[in-house]
Amino acid sequence: MTGLRRAGIFFGALLALVLLIGLAGLPVYVYPQTDPLRKADAIVVLGGTAYERFDVGLELAEQGYAPTLLISRSTGLDDHEMDRYCAGQFAFTVSCFVPDPWTTEGEAQEIRRRARQYGWRHIIVVTYTPHVSRARYIVSKCFDGELTMVASPSASGPRFWAWMYIRQSAGYLRAFLSPGC
Repeated sequence: MTGLRRAGIFFGALLALVLLIGLAGLPVYVYPQTDPLRKADAIVVLGGTAYERFDVGLELAEQGYAPTLLISRSTGLDDHEMDRYCAGQFAFTVSCFVPDPWTTEGEAQEIRRRARQYGWRHIIVVTYTPHVSRARYIVSKCFDGELTMVASPSASGPRFWAWMYIRQSAGYLRAFLSPGC
């Protein structure tokens, strides 16, 4: 077999592997399972810098889906963009927290603590689209009640999705290797 032919086989196999991974990730990252909305005990918005998710959580609370809106202020206390959510006056309860540790696992641990404190049995969790499946897995390790997962709009484009495949896959690996809540 010539070197050129071996290189062609190698790159063909590499391309097939990339396509397989891309297709396998579609239902997990691009088109994750979301759930029909219905009233819950609380709405929880997981943190991050795509602020659209906080607007989605606020809209759901304004529509009466839950009396409590819990917001992860994972961008830190000095992110004053978050003040409009965390320091605003609303007809429902809004509570913000900084996760510890500063991860989805830290957010899930706070959900578990609040659920025990307030007797939550059903929560609506809002996060951005490529994070929905992993968030469902991690939160369900800490919260044994009913989860309704909602995807907020997210960026798009090949660079964004390539980064999300890498980032979310690494996060899944860490979550799988992390026992318990």
